Amino acid sequence: MPLRFLIRKSQRWKLNTNPCRFSPSFSLHNVSVNKTNNRETENVNEDNKNGLPPPPLAEGIFKSGPKLGSYKQGDSTFYSLLMGYADSKDFMNLESVLDRMKRERRVITEKVFVYIFKACRNAHFPDKAVYLFDRMAEFQCRQSVRSFNSVLNVLIQEGRFDQALSFYSYVVGKGISPNGLTFNLVIKTMCRMGLIDRAIETFRDMSCTPDLYTYSTLIDGLCKENRIEEAITLLDEMQSEGCFPNEVTYNALINGLCKKGDITRASKLVENMFLKGCIPNEVTYNTLIHGLCLKGKLEKAVCLLDRMVADKCVPNHVTYGTIVNGLVEQGKVADAVLLLDSMEDRGHRPNEYIYSSVVSGLFKEGNSEGAVRLWQKMIEKGFKPNTVLYSVLIDGLCRQGKPDEAKNILLEMANHGCIANAFTYSSLMRGFFEAGNCGKALQIWKQMEHNGCSPNEVCFSVLIHGLCKDGKLKEGLMVWKHMLGRGCKPDVVAYSSIIHGLCEAGFADGGLRLLNEMLCLDSKSQPDIVTYNILFHGLCKQNKISQAVDLLNSMLTQGCDPDLVTCNIFLKSLAEKLNPPQDGREFLDELVVRLSKRRRVLGAAKIVEIMLQKFLPPKASTWERIVEDLCKHKKVQAAIDKCWHELFG
Repeated sequence: MPLRFLIRKSQRWKLNTNPCRFSPSFSLHNVSVNKTNNRETENVNEDNKNGLPPPPLAEGIFKSGPKLGSYKQGDSTFYSLLMGYADSKDFMNLESVLDRMKRERRVITEKVFVYIFKACRNAHFPDKAVYLFDRMAEFQCRQSVRSFNSVLNVLIQEGRFDQALSFYSYVVGKGISPNGLTFNLVIKTMCRMGLIDRAIETFRDMSCTPDLYTYSTLIDGLCKENRIEEAITLLDEMQSEGCFPNEVTYNALINGLCKKGDITRASKLVENMFLKGCIPNEVTYNTLIHGLCLKGKLEKAVCLLDRMVADKCVPNHVTYGTIVNGLVEQGKVADAVLLLDSMEDRGHRPNEYIYSSVVSGLFKEGNSEGAVRLWQKMIEKGFKPNTVLYSVLIDGLCRQGKPDEAKNILLEMANHGCIANAFTYSSLMRGFFEAGNCGKALQIWKQMEHNGCSPNEVCFSVLIHGLCKDGKLKEGLMVWKHMLGRGCKPDVVAYSSIIHGLCEAGFADGGLRLLNEMLCLDSKSQPDIVTYNILFHGLCKQNKISQAVDLLNSMLTQGCDPDLVTCNIFLKSLAEKLNPPQDGREFLDELVVRLSKRRRVLGAAKIVEIMLQKFLPPKASTWERIVEDLCKHKKVQAAIDKCWHELFG
């Protein structure tokens, strides 16, 4: 059989992982070759004996082709080498072949370059794709929108959004006209970057007709920026242009409306889907169920679950998990357990997150026996608990005042090969601190470090809070310095704990300095009402009532509203520290007026409620002001009557 026939035939054979090496089933023993080829084969065998990988056989035949007489090195054979190296991500040899083709003035088609660009994407080499795109002209290959889109997609897939937009501007500036796919890629990139106005401008300047993907991408981008009304307007425009939305388009809008809390419009949009012949999928139902749970409408969420099943749309773990979490957060743990059983009856096995949510809920409502029974039931069904589930059980036992039992679970956890995390250890430390056993809490801290678990901000906060609450301010400050030295940023709990320790030790001024430091940090470390109440108590304890009032005014300016604890601190101080003592009625009345002037109506109403509970009614003018702020004019009297009925009825 002629050698050239075997070579042509071999191009159709499957390649191995090594570029351009033929299948092992291929043999040359029936082919008559010259002595040079025999020596090459012997060298290959020798390399195999030495454990070295043989060179690509196809390339060896390729280089020796002219010596065989009738074989000619053609462009198609170069293409085979290029594709082989591209598939194996061997870009060094690939570029060597490219350089040789350039020297021999060979042509490479755009199709081959697109294939190489896809290989660059698979190899995560976006810069290589841009570099080779610029070299296309060297191979007499004209750049078109096809190769342009291919490289643009590589950059976007790799998250190089800024570079993608720069590349787009650069290529369009060279005279390549973008098509619909180009605009879709660019608009998608702009939406991901939050440049929604720029995306709309690009959309309006499109030189071709936008398609379903274009509209859906832009609508999703508008919804994520909470610009729902513009998204709905675009939906209407889309349909007037003869482009009809699909479930992806509707899901983006429904998700946006649910996040905004507008469940009514979201539900109407689902009805509109049916009218348009667009069947909701599991994403649609899950989104709407999640929105209903966020609004606390659990009964409607469960009804929607039943409708979902009736519509032959199979609920998944996301569906059940969302409703279970909603029920647990509303304190309806018994209903969550029933839904868990219903889930299993329908053939869905709960995952660890659903079990952990229900177990945690049972512990939070004080039903530790029910939590343990559910845990045992889970084990009996063959479910192997993981770190998440063990941590929930340990945290629950600690909340029930059983840290020693929780510590035994930690040992069981280690025996089953589950590694405890920072949450596990922080729960145990908190449990021992709350049980008044500071020594065991410190042992857990040492055990955590010994086991190689790096403490996070929560662990440090628990340790600092426990030490300061136990009166060990010096040790708490040492942990504070250690925390800062490790590069951990203290959160509001850690700051509040240190401030509490300083105030209890009579160093309220030091606490104020830390408060000023908190105000300069990010939202995670901003003081809350608990922090301020600690300082109010510390200042009033040192008879610095005027300084506490100044701090109260500062707190109002920061947008933090007082609560019942705040009122009690000041009422007690005014009654015990002043001469003559005051009942605090004027103080609270003035506080209501200040909140009302700042348009903090709910905060003002809360103080009025506290005043009435303490039989310190506000002035008539203050009462009138707050009621007018809370109620519409025609319903003022009804609101007043209802309020008096609830208080004294």
